[in-house]
Amino acid sequence: MTTLRCRSVAFRGVANVTVGDLRKSPSTFTALEVSPDFRFWQVAAAVVLVADGSGDEELQAASPATTRAAVRRESDLRTIEQSAASASASADSPTRGRPRRTVPHLAPPTMEGMTREFSVPQSRHVATALPGPRSQELQRRREAVVSRGAGTLANIYMESGSGAILVDVDGNRLIDLGCGIGVTTIGHAHPEVAAAAAAQAAKLTHTLFTVTPYENYVRVAEKLAEITPGDFEKRSILVNSGAEAVENAVKIARKFTGRRAIATLDHAFHGRTNLTMAMTYRPWPERAGMGPFPGEIYSLPISYPFRDPEGMTGEEAAERTIDYIRTHIGATELAALFVEPIQGDGGIIIPAPGYFQRLSEFCTENGIVFVADEIQAGIGRTGTWYSIEHHSVVPDLVTSAKGIAGGFPLAAVTGRADIMDAVQPGGIGGTFGGNPVSTAAALAVFEAFEKEDLLAEARRVEAALWARIGDWAERFAVVGEVRGKGAMFGIELVVPGTTKPNPEALKAVLAHATANGVIPLDAGSWDSVLRLLPSVVISEELIDDAASVIEEALAKLG
Repeated sequence: MTTLRCRSVAFRGVANVTVGDLRKSPSTFTALEVSPDFRFWQVAAAVVLVADGSGDEELQAASPATTRAAVRRESDLRTIEQSAASASASADSPTRGRPRRTVPHLAPPTMEGMTREFSVPQSRHVATALPGPRSQELQRRREAVVSRGAGTLANIYMESGSGAILVDVDGNRLIDLGCGIGVTTIGHAHPEVAAAAAAQAAKLTHTLFTVTPYENYVRVAEKLAEITPGDFEKRSILVNSGAEAVENAVKIARKFTGRRAIATLDHAFHGRTNLTMAMTYRPWPERAGMGPFPGEIYSLPISYPFRDPEGMTGEEAAERTIDYIRTHIGATELAALFVEPIQGDGGIIIPAPGYFQRLSEFCTENGIVFVADEIQAGIGRTGTWYSIEHHSVVPDLVTSAKGIAGGFPLAAVTGRADIMDAVQPGGIGGTFGGNPVSTAAALAVFEAFEKEDLLAEARRVEAALWARIGDWAERFAVVGEVRGKGAMFGIELVVPGTTKPNPEALKAVLAHATANGVIPLDAGSWDSVLRLLPSVVISEELIDDAASVIEEALAKLG
């Protein structure tokens, strides 16, 4: 058992605590273990420390009921990072048929860092059958005028929202575990975002940045240069959607390298335009009957710990991916490799440690542009600004969207200046990209992250989710694995006693949840992963309530 020493610290139950956090005012912190990201500690039930200022003692793994210590030496903070390496190999390795980390009996973290007031009570309240009568009437009207191609998960029509709660047209309050597929990361109707957008709309709504520019666009690009990984000169372009960002990243990479081939990973989702559908793995429903699609797009095997051969390391999985590039594409033909550091629509797949490091090295060695598609996982959802940071990799280009503007349409491509500037003036752009209102909203989102310490709140949500649902793979035979990071979790459902995907079980869970006022999402290439993308301001009480509803369905399935 590794013994660590550090000075007395304050810890509010957040899942990850940086060394900087450890330098804050003495109080208490609880339940820490080293994670594979050497900069952080993870919540676990094995260790509990209460710093009482009584002396200079050692922190060791012990019973939560008996461990008490206070250690103060500033120089010993280095021990945290040095000791992380020895524990990292086992800290995040998934076990087949078990969650990545099971954290039972953990005292729930608190929201003491949050000061925001919500306009809607943060509790579930179901007064009618769901969908209610007004929703049913709206559905009848919808069917008469809206294309059936725009399908919906639940025909429950929303009227308002605040924080982690949606209110439908019948007055029911629902717990939102989807955030419009990861968009309202900081909560619904954030008052400062709404105020910023309204003020901008009253002043200037459009000029087109490539005709007559404006400051908001520049300020957003400055912020992206600050928060994206990499200590080098960067450039950005702003567009409307994630698919548009990916398309532009393809254009930029091809222009920079002079090559044509583009590679993605199995189970990827990159958008719904013709090009990005070619880059998307799942044929149904996104691609069915929509072709032909552009050529020179290749899908590569990914590290999928739950379904890979037992014991396969990230490095071994990376060599499998690289071998495919060498055999089927040719490294000198490949312009860019697009990766989702945590796959969203693919089923919250988190590749094994070392996987992306090796792929990044290979790309650098062969002049391939390494692109991190952070459209769903980026902008603070996983407890860091970008999920690629958990893998200690610096990409050449990063795409951002969804959570960047609190519900307003905005996306971006950010990356190395030499790559971004390879395109001739006028070669990229668009009428509405980076419009004044959306950029004003984005600036308010960035400010909210800083003022409310929302990266820490995402880590708090992770702690609460592991504490509440981390043992589901042990308790329910239909659950193959629980996995996640920050406010981004997946529960893979299987046929009991096997690892075979169980889409029928997912349908049953979704139906039960939505009928009882909880809105999770589906995911996975086989439609067998329950996806949770809650707001980072969701309370532990709401997490517990939503989990109880989902457990009712899981219990019926085995």
